[in-house]
Amino acid sequence: MKNATIRQRGAAIFAYCVLVLLCLGCHVSRRLSWGKDPAVSMGGRAFYDTVAAWHWRERDSLATQLILAGDVPAFWQKFVRIQASIVDSTTGKRITVSYYVAPDYLGIGSDDDWARVPLTPTAAQKIADSLNCFLPTRKMVDDIYTQARVRLEPVPMYAFRDSSVTMWQHHLIIEGQRKGRRGLIAGIKKDVVISGKISRDPKADRVAIYGWHRLTGKAIQPLYTGHINWYADYSHGIRLVYRKIRVDGRSMDYKEVLKNPVLCRLLCDEEACDFYRYTY
Repeated sequence: MKNATIRQRGAAIFAYCVLVLLCLGCHVSRRLSWGKDPAVSMGGRAFYDTVAAWHWRERDSLATQLILAGDVPAFWQKFVRIQASIVDSTTGKRITVSYYVAPDYLGIGSDDDWARVPLTPTAAQKIADSLNCFLPTRKMVDDIYTQARVRLEPVPMYAFRDSSVTMWQHHLIIEGQRKGRRGLIAGIKKDVVISGKISRDPKADRVAIYGWHRLTGKAIQPLYTGHINWYADYSHGIRLVYRKIRVDGRSMDYKEVLKNPVLCRLLCDEEACDFYRYTY
């Protein structure tokens, strides 16, 4: 009888531990999935073979069509949790935030045949809106880099920077560096970001880019709005962030957070944090 009771208690403890582990797993990742249309599918190599001589507008259009049809790697759909915190200077209270980011930059294809695809911010925003996501800020890019499992040294390229051929070559170089390692990756691209500099730039229709961290943690690309918003080159990457985030355990939309004079510091380190999305 005593042995049976011990076994029952052991089974109960084991079941509880399994439940705890499952709950923890739910919190450290979030799967973002949508229906995949098999009639609209193309591997990474085939995509770049197709668009090799195309204008940026046609490349953007095809990439958007494929991505919204679900032609993305399965591993990319498992978003990873990022955590950060600030101290409210008025109350002295520590405030925490957690949000979920794509494990890699946006790409096309399957796990076995895929490629990262730089996009204009307008195409990126259309995709983000469709998937209930947003683009990161400079601070978020830094926090993502700090918490990344795979950090790689940036590889600059200098000829035909905005060509599809160079974009494909750069993807292959990164894959050679990565050597099959899985997990949240950073340091390989400049992020297309949202920034208050865009609405304050004297020139209209800008894109903001930032990042490409060296292994020292220093970003090669400072926050920059010098490019027109239809420009994209091999070094640009689109990292999506799920728009529902948690602040001290409470679910909030990212815009609510950025509009709050205190909470905005959880996501943004600029003087002005009032640019929320690109238009298309």
